[in-house]
Amino acid sequence: MLSLGVAGGLAAVVGILLGSQLATLWDSAPMLSHVGKIFTTSFLRGTPASTVLGPVCRTMAFSTVERGSPNSLNYSIYFRQGGKYISPFHDIPMFADPAKRVYNMVVEVPRWTNAKMEIATKEPLNPIKQDTKKNKLRYVSNCFPHHGYIWNYGAIPQTWEDPGHIDNNTNCKGDNDPIDICEIGFRVAKRGEVLQVKVLGVMALVDEGETDWKLLAIDIRDPLANELNDVGDIEKHMPGLLKATTEWFRIYKIPDGKPENQFAFNGEAKNREFAEKIIAETHTYWEALMQRADTSPLNCSTVTLEGNAHQISDDEANSIVASTPEFGPDAGREAIVPIRDAKWLSLRAKRRQAQRRFNRTAATEDKKLCNAMHSQYRRHTNKLRRQQGRSPREFFNTFSPETKF
Repeated sequence: MLSLGVAGGLAAVVGILLGSQLATLWDSAPMLSHVGKIFTTSFLRGTPASTVLGPVCRTMAFSTVERGSPNSLNYSIYFRQGGKYISPFHDIPMFADPAKRVYNMVVEVPRWTNAKMEIATKEPLNPIKQDTKKNKLRYVSNCFPHHGYIWNYGAIPQTWEDPGHIDNNTNCKGDNDPIDICEIGFRVAKRGEVLQVKVLGVMALVDEGETDWKLLAIDIRDPLANELNDVGDIEKHMPGLLKATTEWFRIYKIPDGKPENQFAFNGEAKNREFAEKIIAETHTYWEALMQRADTSPLNCSTVTLEGNAHQISDDEANSIVASTPEFGPDAGREAIVPIRDAKWLSLRAKRRQAQRRFNRTAATEDKKLCNAMHSQYRRHTNKLRRQQGRSPREFFNTFSPETKF
């Protein structure tokens, strides 16, 4: 019989790979009433924290206020602490418990969702907003076999990857954002939640010539939190997760016509000690940023950092939120359809193999095989295209150039 820890790990990985949602472990605390729609975060939940790590930041009650209509350009999620609006970038502390090395994580994208949400670093109070490209909302595609983001994804507050600094490990500059973090527990978090997490390791993604660190962490309330203490424990208790994470970051932009992402360290995830050094560096860069008189294009408005040049009053913060549209109905959007299936991937691989063989030999038999594989691939691709109601241009614009006919 599997131990509870191993069973929990296997369940988490199966859920991540297959995209079948698991039940939420903790019930939500009662809603609070305020402008817009407010959800309490995990700080307000009644469930005790890990008995090993002890209670963490019980007095720091964060909540969120939704403004505008979901799936529209005016949708924003603002943060509050007590009766004040705050910035999740600058006002939420990096540490939930410095002595126990427990960090705060702002959840931008819950697991298995597709909307590319992020802290709006260039707007006052830095609400969570949906990223856009050419004034259109961005959604990540479902890259087989994954569905949306495969972990709870977000950022650590009070950190900043400085674009003026060339990292010695990657030889690339920072990406001008707070450091990203993937929470790998099996619970599906809520957008805007502030989780307390234990950092386990980090991957170094190189995204369009910029260093984009991806921290790996576990919610301290997760059943496996006591078993996971470093990056090596992930493969032991959640086999396959690191490989799936590397694959996801490598391919997730391909449907948008971009090349595969690259990694430093040959894609290897570095350990907890290394990860915490990177976090400390990015916190130092953030501290230096907050001392600048001109932080453009970033907006460094803060409510809680007394005496800081970028501090704004409660009235100013209230005015910023009041100037945005009130919370409205979901604008809706076309569902994301997984455009790849196992048969399509297999046929594409066989077609490429046959083409390479024919290129080497130019033999008649190899040419026949190559033509046969091309025909099978085209028939199945056209079947998928018709099922999804896409024109050839719409269908192939979701692939990288090398996958076209």
